[in-house]
Amino acid sequence: MTDEKPNALPRKMSRATRRTQLIEATIDTLALRGYARTTLTEVARTAGLSHGLVNFHFEKKEKLLSETLLFLADEYLQNWQTYLAGAGPSPAAQLDALLRADFNPAICTPSRLSAWCSFWGEAQSRPLYQERCGSNDDHYNARLEEFCAAILAEGGYPGNATRVARVIRVTTEGVWLDMMTMNTPYSSEEGQATVYACAAAFFPRHFGPKGLLVGSSGTATLAPFVGAGSSET
Repeated sequence: MTDEKPNALPRKMSRATRRTQLIEATIDTLALRGYARTTLTEVARTAGLSHGLVNFHFEKKEKLLSETLLFLADEYLQNWQTYLAGAGPSPAAQLDALLRADFNPAICTPSRLSAWCSFWGEAQSRPLYQERCGSNDDHYNARLEEFCAAILAEGGYPGNATRVARVIRVTTEGVWLDMMTMNTPYSSEEGQATVYACAAAFFPRHFGPKGLLVGSSGTATLAPFVGAGSSET
């Protein structure tokens, strides 16, 4: 028996694989040290590689952080689009897919959440974030609003689709922030339940505390919702 890790990477690997290894090390370093204190030297130490090798692949810190942000953004985009592609055709099922995607264990990890927080919270990274991720955010927000508008119409619920979608989005982002910053953060399952509670508040005959209600993923006509007043949210 040896002490070698079963998943240890070989000394020689493709350029793309090595770059991914360094980006993953950058994510871990961002989580541990934050944006300002992340350096090529710290990333090299986290990866167990030489500073020269990191410099060879990324040349400078700004390029490494830019590529890391793009990696996270593409990963997030592919994640929710994959969930959406596997969802049923109804707007409720599609909204449910978006809500579940944000708590996929592959992306909802302490290191990834902390890395996102580093990019969101650092003033100097905001122009970079808007440049590299703004179109992805716009695409996600448009789909979220589309599904909310369809569910409001289908269920006869009161509310403004843009505002409802915004509340659901900031609830999800707030849960992510809680999971990154609380001394005793709650589980991802509790985070998911919190987002479902938000959806259930707007769409009580489509969503419950455990998610999409049975029967609401189909196309059956629902009786109009009767709530306390009909003012817009």
